[in-house]
Amino acid sequence: MASMEFTEWIRGRTDEQLRALVSARPELITPVPAHLEGLASRAGSPSAIGRVLDRLDRFTLAVVETLAVRAGPTPKEELRDLIAAAMRDDDRPRLPAAANGNAASNRNTDNGTASNRQAKNGAASSRRDADHDAARSRPGDPEPALSAALDRLRELALVYGPDEGLDLGPGVRKVIEDPAGLGPRAVDVFRHHPPEQLDEMADDITPGTEGSGKERLAAVLAAPAALVESVSPEARGALDQLAWGPPTGRVPNARREVRMASARSPIEELLARGLLAATGEESVTLPREVGLYLRGGRVHRNLPAVPPPLSGSTRDRELADRTAAGQAFSFVRSVEELCERWSIEPPGVLRTGGLGVRDLKRTAGELDLPEWVAALVVEVAHAAGLIAAGGGVDGEWLPTSGYDLWRVRGTADRWVTLAATWLQMDRVPGLVGERDERDRPLNALHTDLRRASAAGVRAATLGVLAAAPGMAPTRDSVLERLAWEQPRRRGPLRDQLTEFALREAEQVGVTGLGALSGHGRALLDGADPAEALAPLLPEPVDHVLLQADLTAVAPGPLTSELNRWMTLTADVESKGGATVYRFSENSIRRALDAGHGGEELVSMLGRHSATPVPQALSYLVTDVARRHGRIRVGTASAYVRCDDPALLDQITADRRSAALRLRRLAPTVIASRTSRAVLVDSLRAMGYSPVAESLDGDVIISQLESRRTEGVSPVRTVASANGLDPEVAAAAVRALRAGDAAHLARREPVDAPDGQVPRSPATATISALQEAIKQGVRVWIGYLDSQGNATSRILEPARMEGGYLTAYDETRAAVHRFALHRITGVAGL
Repeated sequence: MASMEFTEWIRGRTDEQLRALVSARPELITPVPAHLEGLASRAGSPSAIGRVLDRLDRFTLAVVETLAVRAGPTPKEELRDLIAAAMRDDDRPRLPAAANGNAASNRNTDNGTASNRQAKNGAASSRRDADHDAARSRPGDPEPALSAALDRLRELALVYGPDEGLDLGPGVRKVIEDPAGLGPRAVDVFRHHPPEQLDEMADDITPGTEGSGKERLAAVLAAPAALVESVSPEARGALDQLAWGPPTGRVPNARREVRMASARSPIEELLARGLLAATGEESVTLPREVGLYLRGGRVHRNLPAVPPPLSGSTRDRELADRTAAGQAFSFVRSVEELCERWSIEPPGVLRTGGLGVRDLKRTAGELDLPEWVAALVVEVAHAAGLIAAGGGVDGEWLPTSGYDLWRVRGTADRWVTLAATWLQMDRVPGLVGERDERDRPLNALHTDLRRASAAGVRAATLGVLAAAPGMAPTRDSVLERLAWEQPRRRGPLRDQLTEFALREAEQVGVTGLGALSGHGRALLDGADPAEALAPLLPEPVDHVLLQADLTAVAPGPLTSELNRWMTLTADVESKGGATVYRFSENSIRRALDAGHGGEELVSMLGRHSATPVPQALSYLVTDVARRHGRIRVGTASAYVRCDDPALLDQITADRRSAALRLRRLAPTVIASRTSRAVLVDSLRAMGYSPVAESLDGDVIISQLESRRTEGVSPVRTVASANGLDPEVAAAAVRALRAGDAAHLARREPVDAPDGQVPRSPATATISALQEAIKQGVRVWIGYLDSQGNATSRILEPARMEGGYLTAYDETRAAVHRFALHRITGVAGL
């Protein structure tokens, strides 16, 4: 009955209200139901209810729990009184964290060892009850917060009905287990007890009453004051431990048979009176009616109607934005440098997937970053589709073709891609280096780093920062605010993900000095972050300052192309406000191996230097270029070829060449049994500058930056916290209305006429059906089913094509397609 009322209530919502519903709960139209009855049914499913409850703040969830405690519809006035009582201050101290479900076991008084302590608890409980009554008398007006919460709950279809009879939607009570820390009702908690035991308990508690034991127990526990006041102070102390939840405890031999006359311990007193019910061999539960009495009729206590205030340091917004912009620029350059280095020396893919620990340490050293920041850079680059596994059977981590497209874009646009990827990806870089449940290390790029709640926690954390513009909230205040905003999602993992989100946001450049930046707010709101970020980014420079000590100083961030060229030609010596590059024989040879000539290098240095090219640097480039390529290494297994026999004499005489097993074939040729790659590397280690040549004698140029792999799809965009696109929501509502109209217009099946089924020639049948379609009239046909049995059907023909007739079958109350060769005949009605 409630389900039908709820369906009619959904059907009575306006289009605007339905659009708000499907926008706030997009899972209800994935896919779009056929009609509004299907929408109502899906809204009452446990999974859909659990999702929407997870989005409620503490106050709104408390309203739902208060209604869940009530058996049926509740007037708004009664609900207001219950919420007002919960919002008033409570002088009773909070239970410590240890006072959980084990409290009844830890404080078990079956052996009588804690009687003195519990006697004190009982006396203190009486004093607290008096203070509690005084606290309830203090005024409080929950009306504004309650009305706003009810509007929100009606919009989400969790609460329906008028103010005179508010009720929860179908299925909500089943999803909420132990609402507000209260246990099941007495009729439910004693459901599985033996009837004989319940009869004995009822005879002890309410002698002379009629009915089954369960019914009599439920009746007396509906007003448990007399039973609670009749127990000893020790037993009352045990009840107080369970009063505010959790309502369960552990005691040995919970299913023992005990009577009021034979009770010897406080726990047995409670079991004999039904104030505790055994739910297992060692578990007991406090019935809901008893819990409400112990709470003085309140469902909650210390219920705040507004979120807790954030505390932290105030930041200058302009300074925070500039700081975040600088960090955003650094993060983009770190990703670019990672891809460039991995295109030259790609790390291998582990057999179990992911990046090796040593490779991550090497990458962190090359990028001059802490390991956790390097893991963040690697993970974001992978999620954005800039790097992927490729390179053959064993696999290597290589840049993708998507990296080349990303690299040529503006810095602000490149950052938006990375920041949006970080915000929406389900991977948790902060877990890199920790160990899983099997005590195995979690590697970067491993599939075990996925957490479904990661994106939601990041968005919620940034939402908290957005609520305090110009402030850098403390970690504890952020966690406290999130606990109020989404109390059902609390837990150690959420706290850990929140801490990761705060430190990663600073590193990515979404926050600056702990405060949300302007471009970070635009990213969160779905605006254009690049427009806000671009004016704050440093202007890239296209020159360096060459110095006589073979170093070059970049006075600012270099342009992308110049940065790549400098990284190839020189080694980065230090980073900071100005990057220092050092030229060496190895770095010059690296550029020559990539295909650059000596004169070209000197020309490039002169063109991009604000100072003259030092003579020492020109000599270094010229000398390395002169010696570069004089020795040629090919395949014999490998050979060494040189036009200068004296240089080959020098190589063969060198003791370090003994391992190469060289043999002189001619004055200008030496053969080796090692591979060409090993021979080249060995000769370079000996101080020579060989180059590799092909079978045709051509020099092989090492295209160090050309290694790429096929890209993977970037991170999937998750549903926005702001709901569906308005056009999508409007289209879904139109489809629901149309489907519901057709559903309501459906006619009930009618009986087929009596007598023999119609039979007529095939040509007459076709003509009669064509005429019925033209006139729009009903006909009576005979039809052979799949077993060859003749049946009667009353149809409204719609169209005829491809050997089939599409018609509305009134005998089945549905649209069907009928094979023309199975129609035995047609008769008019």
